[in-house]
Amino acid sequence: MTGPKGLIAAGIAAAAHLAFSTPVYAAESETLAAVQERGVLNCPGHNGSYLGLAEVDDKGEWKGFDIDLCRAVATAIFGTYEDHVNIVPLSWAQRWPALQSGEVDTIIKASGWTLGRDAELGFQFSNIYMLAPTKILVPKSLGAESVADLDGGAVCVPAGTSTERSVAEYLERVGIEMEFVTSEKTEESEAAFLSGRCDAFAQWDVQLAVLRLKSGKPDDYMILPDSIAAEPVGALVREGDDDWLDIINFTLTTLLAAEEAGVTSENVDEMKANPPAPGIGKMLGATPGYGERIGLSDDWGYNVIKVMGNYSEMFERNLGKESPYGLDRGVNALWQDGGVLWPILID
Repeated sequence: MTGPKGLIAAGIAAAAHLAFSTPVYAAESETLAAVQERGVLNCPGHNGSYLGLAEVDDKGEWKGFDIDLCRAVATAIFGTYEDHVNIVPLSWAQRWPALQSGEVDTIIKASGWTLGRDAELGFQFSNIYMLAPTKILVPKSLGAESVADLDGGAVCVPAGTSTERSVAEYLERVGIEMEFVTSEKTEESEAAFLSGRCDAFAQWDVQLAVLRLKSGKPDDYMILPDSIAAEPVGALVREGDDDWLDIINFTLTTLLAAEEAGVTSENVDEMKANPPAPGIGKMLGATPGYGERIGLSDDWGYNVIKVMGNYSEMFERNLGKESPYGLDRGVNALWQDGGVLWPILID
């Protein structure tokens, strides 16, 4: 006869068995339900053009890496982003109230992950989708190969910014002295650099690539390899909707895992028919289970890659060698290529 202790032990064992053997699927996200009912995903653009990330082309269409990431999320939900994405032009300051009020469903807008934003605004950050390194742009005629070669020179930076502080701290740490030429506006700092008032210009490498193009003589300038600082950039959702955050995170994972496995928009049909690994087969819908756990169809990963391509395809067409900006992946390469990006394991 089993006593009370035996019954308790048996109960614990049964609960443990259920915990490890029974799949627990996410409850439906409130945001996902609202987006599906509306038929449109609302994402932020920029009040103007934030080149490479959110800009309007000569046909009046939005493009850029942040815009494409929003489209990837919409494709995960609807199978395509056509007629299912609404880009809301917002200033930097308007980002937060727009998400808090529900005007947009997520913030994908070059937003750095900070303690204050995470802890005080009522938001949750996704995994990082880009690391924003502060680097230095110089004229090639200067002959500099690293920041050490700039000792005794002058650097242009916008006044009172985190960039100014980061550069000052870096120079002090490595024992290099430079004169700071500061301006109240970024545009004024850029003009000062291009006019030759300083030897170097410090900013996020994306913006340096844009400035190099805007100079009209991009081949005359180079971005030095030194990374002065780095800011993690992620998407934001309203706090408390963890299931919606899962969709953002696994959309990013799909883009990165596809790149890691060599799955592209061109070969995705072949890869789905002959998956290189079980996790990739599940991701592409060849075997069931990828969608049910987060409230989507099982072929949503296939749709994302078929429509948007993998992370590398998105990066190259918006920021890299297929874009006007010609930015190297650098730290935003996959982990096995010397970068910091990695996908969540797909089981």
